[in-house]
Amino acid sequence: MSEAVQRLQEVRGKIAVAEQEALRETGDVTLVAVSKTFSADEIRPVIEAGQRVFGENRVQEAQAKWPALKAAFPDLELHLIGPLQSNKAKEAVALFDVIETVDREKIAATLAAEMKKQGKAPRLYVQVNTGSEPQKAGIEPREALAFVKRCREVHGLAIEGLMCIPPAEENPGPHFALLEKLSLEAGVEKLSMGMSGDYELAVRFGASSVRVGSAIFGSR
Repeated sequence: MSEAVQRLQEVRGKIAVAEQEALRETGDVTLVAVSKTFSADEIRPVIEAGQRVFGENRVQEAQAKWPALKAAFPDLELHLIGPLQSNKAKEAVALFDVIETVDREKIAATLAAEMKKQGKAPRLYVQVNTGSEPQKAGIEPREALAFVKRCREVHGLAIEGLMCIPPAEENPGPHFALLEKLSLEAGVEKLSMGMSGDYELAVRFGASSVRVGSAIFGSR
């Protein structure tokens, strides 16, 4: 058994314990295995161990390895969890099943046009910059509800969730709580929050999916 598969099993076990402690149903939380910077050969054992949902940060990197993997394993689900540039929207719509980083008007409009052109409908999340960090992608929390509404009413996009990446040096709990509050106000069901260092806490705050990379694949 590879080290990554061992770590995958450990992460799954910790998620199950966190679900139990939060009085949630077992299997309620989707594990998104973040495979950025790892090769197809490194990812394959994790797929063969039963993991089916993966996350990538960059469209170009994902294009180099995932079409062949998805051809070999047709039930894989691929999430874009990194910032999306409008000039990569065409490729993103073609490759990804879920795009978690809708965060501005131009991206919303470009995605709507591409989805119509390609006849594809990847599921969409709005990324919220809960820490209002100037260097980080995401819509400001105070603008999130109006932006979700515009995505739906102006661009015809079915936003199904919210995503956040809390500031690295802060307690993530208040950020998770804020995202949960916004999701209730926006009427979205999915919450993508929690990474390798805090995914168990995110489960307790209502995450529907957690994005775990180094705790499975090791340090990059």
